[in-house]
Amino acid sequence: MGELKTGQVQVYTGDGKGKTTAALGLALRAAGAGLRVFFGQFCKGREVAEHAGLALLGDRVTIRHTGSRAFITGPPTADDVAAARDMLAELRDALEGGEYDVVVADELSVALDLGLVTLDQVHELLDARPPQVELVITGRNAPPELIQRADLVTEMLPLKHPYDEGLQARRGIEY
Repeated sequence: MGELKTGQVQVYTGDGKGKTTAALGLALRAAGAGLRVFFGQFCKGREVAEHAGLALLGDRVTIRHTGSRAFITGPPTADDVAAARDMLAELRDALEGGEYDVVVADELSVALDLGLVTLDQVHELLDARPPQVELVITGRNAPPELIQRADLVTEMLPLKHPYDEGLQARRGIEY
C-alpha cells in the first residue's frame, strides 16, 4: 500500500452530472501519488471509455464493473441482485485485503435505491473499512443514513444540461 495514513468516507450524490467523473479524478490523483485504487461499478455492465482510461494507469488501478448491458428500468431481476451482491463482496475484499488505499463504490447509491443492495449491507461495507483506506461512494439518492456516516459529502446539482435540449450522450464525455 501507499502512504495514506488516514482514510475517509466520501459520498458524491445528487441529480447533476459529475459523480463518477469526480471519483475517476480522485482515482487518477491517487494513482499519480503512488496509491493503489480499486474501482468497482454497479449497474454498468457495458464497456465505457473510462474503463480504457483507467487501464492506462497500469497496475495502480483495478477496475471491475457489473450489471446488465442495459440500465435497470423496471424491477431488478435475480441476476441483477446477484451481480450487485458479487460486487459488494469484491468491494469488501478490496477494503479488507490490504492491497488498496482507495476503494471506489461507483453507483452504490443507485444500487441501493433500486433495491439491488440493502442499507444494512451498505452499513456492513462501511464497517469493514480499515481506518487507513479511503472509501468513495457515488450515485444519486444517497440516503440520509449514508450521508450521516460520511466524512465528506458533495451534492451535484443540475443547473443546465445539454440533455434538456435533446443532445445524446457522447462517448468520451458522458460515457
